[in-house]
Amino acid sequence: MGENAQALAQRLGIAPGWVVQEVGYDSDVDDSITDAIEAVGQLVNEDYNDVVDAVLLWWRNEDGDLVDALVDALGPLADEGVIWLMTPKPGRSGHVEPSDISDAAPTSGLQATSTISAAADWQGTRLVAPKSRR
Repeated sequence: MGENAQALAQRLGIAPGWVVQEVGYDSDVDDSITDAIEAVGQLVNEDYNDVVDAVLLWWRNEDGDLVDALVDALGPLADEGVIWLMTPKPGRSGHVEPSDISDAAPTSGLQATSTISAAADWQGTRLVAPKSRR
């Protein structure tokens, strides 16, 4: 595994052996993010029917209702699991306003804990269920 992939996997908090469900994949995603996850864990698609440790949710402004997508992502998520919401950075096509994320998170039963620059065109927002609900 390359040093950059290992560093990104660590920043995402992906532990060895984790199962990560990828949702919203399209031709515009950044393969360096998926490669980093695959280097330490197992990346599965939207049809996976078991519990997952994390969800990698690619989301663009035109993708629909973010609350619905977050609620759907919670379905297979383990109790201590995380959702990484990947959105295009400001100025990129499909950019999602931070206020949209901060509005959608609590409505779907989540809270945003951090945001990182995940790749050249993508930022990631880490979402978890509040500790009081775990």
